[in-house]
Amino acid sequence: MLNLFKRAAPAPLPPVGEPFFKFEDAFLQEKAAHYAPGYNGAHPFPHVVIDDFLPADVAERIHAAYPGVDDPVWFDWKAGDTVNQPKKLGVRHASRMEGAPPLIHNMCYAFNSYTFLHFLETLTGLKDLISDPCLNGGGMHQILPGGKLRVHADFNMIEPFGLYRKLNAILYLNKDWDESWGGDLQLWNRDATKCEARVMPHFNRLAVFSTLSTSHHGHPEPLACPEGRTRKSLAFFYYSRHAEEGDATPRTVQWQSHEEKSPV
Repeated sequence: MLNLFKRAAPAPLPPVGEPFFKFEDAFLQEKAAHYAPGYNGAHPFPHVVIDDFLPADVAERIHAAYPGVDDPVWFDWKAGDTVNQPKKLGVRHASRMEGAPPLIHNMCYAFNSYTFLHFLETLTGLKDLISDPCLNGGGMHQILPGGKLRVHADFNMIEPFGLYRKLNAILYLNKDWDESWGGDLQLWNRDATKCEARVMPHFNRLAVFSTLSTSHHGHPEPLACPEGRTRKSLAFFYYSRHAEEGDATPRTVQWQSHEEKSPV
């Protein structure tokens, strides 16, 4: 007789000493309450920058585990958009990350967890946020010397799921970054004519910003870091069932054609 209640063999435990990390709700709620008053009033659109976001030892381990530029986990940038984002390595989807280090998987789970969603809701005032464990367009990013990301407003919807994009969260992982190399995240005004804020991609710095139809951002100037250095980050996108007012029709990324340097 078939035993329908027979338990499956338990999953093997991780090796002793293998790093594991999870966010603590009370700690993140305290941090969110501290930064929330300035979030929605930030210019040119709602955003916040938080330094030393992860415990120092965790950030160091992520940096050490981050895949090199020749790792097979990366999508070949030459087969992608070489006009708007040349020399930008990414995974495009979680299905490419099977070979990524366990700690990187761990951090992706953490940034998609209830605890981090709770942090974002308290920080921004948005409700009913939904994370994306499939990492559509997110996950690991790494930009090579000479690479850039043209100023743009992000796509607004994942059509198969009927979910509207609300927030980006980007954790930068660049130790001893020389600001003369560029690579700063530029936040531009509503009509994308002027850069009004810059975020240097320093190690263990978190940037969170609202992805409105007018949230123009990027780093349009070619990266000037030396060979052997890259601009590393983990990026996560968050959604809800509710569209921005006047922006319910699905649209793709809105790239800006100008490349002129615009000081803050």
